[in-house]
Amino acid sequence: MPEYKAFRVELVDKIAHVQINRPEKVNAMNADFWEEIIEIFRWADETDEVRVVVISGAGKHFSSGIDLMLLAQAGTQLGKDVGRNAEALRRTILRLQGSFNAVDNCRKPVLAAIQGYCLGGAIDLVSACDMRYSTVDAQFSIKEIDMGMAADVGTLQRLPRIIGDGMMRELAFTGRTIDGNEALRINLVNRTYASQEELLAGVFEIAREIASKSPIAIRGTKHMIRYMRDHRVDDGLEYIANWNGAMLQSADLRVAMAAHMSKQKPEFAD
Repeated sequence: MPEYKAFRVELVDKIAHVQINRPEKVNAMNADFWEEIIEIFRWADETDEVRVVVISGAGKHFSSGIDLMLLAQAGTQLGKDVGRNAEALRRTILRLQGSFNAVDNCRKPVLAAIQGYCLGGAIDLVSACDMRYSTVDAQFSIKEIDMGMAADVGTLQRLPRIIGDGMMRELAFTGRTIDGNEALRINLVNRTYASQEELLAGVFEIAREIASKSPIAIRGTKHMIRYMRDHRVDDGLEYIANWNGAMLQSADLRVAMAAHMSKQKPEFAD
């Protein structure tokens, strides 16, 4: 496993634990973060042994969002020409978007375990995950509005599909902070836990359950769910028919059926 500057990555029991590892900086997202997360999720996507990814934050907080030093640097690099400034900023924003697209596009399920602060860019990140879980006292905020900008790395595009349009607008326009209880109520998180220890134990238990399933079936399920975000029902039904026309020939189906009939736990190849 390579060494990373902004992350610690472990692969245990087919679960990749991707931990943001800048606790002394409240896990703020610096230049290393934005580059390394693409490499990590490319590895997770391409490594057959990885069945599930859990992303968490080291220390007391998940992440305080984009490192303000990074924003300040972007500001100092601007010149006098508005058009050239706009082109440079656009390239930077698209590059940052690509970091969280790598999370969204990962063929393996990605579970976020959130404690403490989950602010600004951290909301963009967890919006790109499949499921989110938090401690009761976690604090969520779409903070960009208080920095005089619109969130531009995925929150406004992905979050309405998770918590609904009206609630997303309220949080985006006000920047107000919600805790784990409210996050659960609006479906931002699937479940809450009393402590960070219980959070990680609970999320890894769910991850192990997912990792025990057929990787072919999991991959097809995630692919279809993502496809349906942007397509009509009849498109989706035709696509799953074509997809399963191939995938139902996998040995995993026979293994699953035999295990079900004999009441044994199935073992699937990577």
